[in-house]
Order: sequence, then C-alpha cells, then structure tokens
Amino acid sequence: MLPFVVVTLSNAGMLFAAAFFGGAWAWAALAYISLFTAFMDRVIPSLFPDMKEGTEFPSGALFSTLLGLLHFPLMGAALYGLSVSGMGWPQVMATLIAYSLFFGQVSHPNAHELIHRRERYARRLGRIVYATMLYGQHASAHVLIHHVHVATEDDPCTARKGEGFYRYFLRVWGRSLFDGLRAENAMRARKREKPALITHPFLHDVAVGLVMLALAVWMGGFLGFVALMAIALYSQLQIAIADYIQHYGLRRKRLENGRLEPVGPQHSWNTPHWFSSALMLNAARHSDHHVNPQRPYPALELDEAVMPTLPHSLPVMATIALLPPLYRKVMKRELARLPEVALAA
Repeated sequence: MLPFVVVTLSNAGMLFAAAFFGGAWAWAALAYISLFTAFMDRVIPSLFPDMKEGTEFPSGALFSTLLGLLHFPLMGAALYGLSVSGMGWPQVMATLIAYSLFFGQVSHPNAHELIHRRERYARRLGRIVYATMLYGQHASAHVLIHHVHVATEDDPCTARKGEGFYRYFLRVWGRSLFDGLRAENAMRARKREKPALITHPFLHDVAVGLVMLALAVWMGGFLGFVALMAIALYSQLQIAIADYIQHYGLRRKRLENGRLEPVGPQHSWNTPHWFSSALMLNAARHSDHHVNPQRPYPALELDEAVMPTLPHSLPVMATIALLPPLYRKVMKRELARLPEVALAA
C-alpha cells in the first residue's frame, strides 16, 4: 500500500499548496500529475509487484475511505484558489488543470473503487464524490449499465472503433444520465417494498450539486460559480476519457446460441506503468476489474499475455485521445495486433 499512499498524497499536498500559496506551487502541482508522471512511467516502466488478494487490508479499505474524505477539502481548496486567492491568470489555469486532472484521474478511480464496495457507507461516499463534480449519475450508469453491457452496443461507455473522443463524450454524458436513471428506477421498482422518493440517489445527486453551487457562490461569487463549472467540466472529461481509452474498439462476440460471450480479460485495455498505476489506484489494470468487480484495487492483477495492452500509459493515451485523428491512427495499429477480436462497426 505504501506506493499508493506516497504517490497520491504527495500530489494532494502540492494541490493544497497551489491553492493557498500559488506561484511555483501551481506549476509544481500541474507538472507532478502530468510531465513528472509521464517521465516516471517512461524511465521506470516495470510492473508494480502484484499484491495477493486480501493482503492489502485493512490499509487498502481505510486508505480508499480516507482518500474519499480528502476529496471534499480539496474541492474547497480548489474553489478558494481559483476564485478567492487572487493569483494571476497563468497560475489560475495551471491550478485549474492540476486539480481537474487529480479529480478525474485520482478521485474518480477511488470513487469508482468505493461504489463497488459492499459497505453501504462506502458506496454512498463514492457517489457523493461524483456528485461534487456534478456527475453523480455515473455511479448508477457504471454499475448498472457499464458492467452489465460492457463491450456491446448497449453500453454507451464502450467507444466504437473510429469514434472521436469529443463525439463520444457528448453521447456518453446524455446516455449515462438517462440510461442510468432508467436503470435505477427499474431496480427500485423490483423491490418488494417501494422505496420512498426521498431515498432516490438522483435526488441526492441534485442536492449535493446544489450545495456545491451554493458553496462556490458563497466563497467567490460569480467567479466561484465559474470555477465550479470549469472544474466539473474538466473532471467529467477526464472520467469519460478513461472509459473511452479502456474499451475503445473492443466487442464481445456473439456465440452460436445467440448469446454474448462472458466478459473476459480481452474486453478491456490495460497499461503496466507502475507510477501512474499507483497514482490512479491501479485503474490501469482494467481487465481484472471487469472480470472480478469486487476485487479491491491493490489486488488487481495484470497478465499482458491475455490482456490487451496500450502502447503508452493512461495519462499519455488520454493526451493523445484529445487529438482524434492521431488517436485513431495509433489504435488502428494496436487493434490490428489483437488476435480474434470482434471490432466495433
């Protein structure tokens, strides 16, 4: 667990310094989660040693919960730094990007871990984290739709071959909202005792969003509102780009009996780079997560012999994905290397 703790909390410390002191700290926080992470993945690309399932407890579960709680003061610090501190516009932009990258690449994988946990408090904490980024519907869409229909046309989060990221993001945002709401309503309707309307998680998402908006305006007025919208948009882009990269162009085959093959390790992209994996809580070991959704993140495994591997680390691939023609060119080559894979139309 120590690498996860050190790599992640070092970044969080820089972010707090950026918000309250500005100056060089803003650039340091941005460089840490972008250039420094890419550099460490490049110079030390070896796999992080696998942890056997169960060996991470109690530290793994505790760290995930603490990191979820840490998200809230980080959100407050981000709003302060962007709308109250008075730092110059170059530092504001550096701080905005640094915080949004952290929320999308660290808070998101951790919230993702939490919503898969068995404990109710953990699932609620994970959903609230998403709701502070005005993206609470992701908690429903991910568990009820993505994991059920991954690598099929029924999963909006599985990017089609040739689909550019920006077109993908607009499609996924609306589908995750409406499909997630329908799936949540259907699940509630199947219960013997009809739950009270006030317990609907989408209402809780709205409530958290309104609290965040009130906090932002209280702290920074109109600038606070703009800061929250910018953080939410950039963070949501980071959340979406992770799904875009990790399932791009992959499809489950239809068997002779008409059913789809079970979800397997061949239906997700992975990367072995240890530094970004530690920073992103092993989100890069995505195949194992889909095959074993309840397996805690420190215990996720990676077998490059059977799991499709991307040519670069996830942060680097996310940067390439922002240039759709280049991303299509890179992934056309990678898809061609996969044996017997059903590609998207």
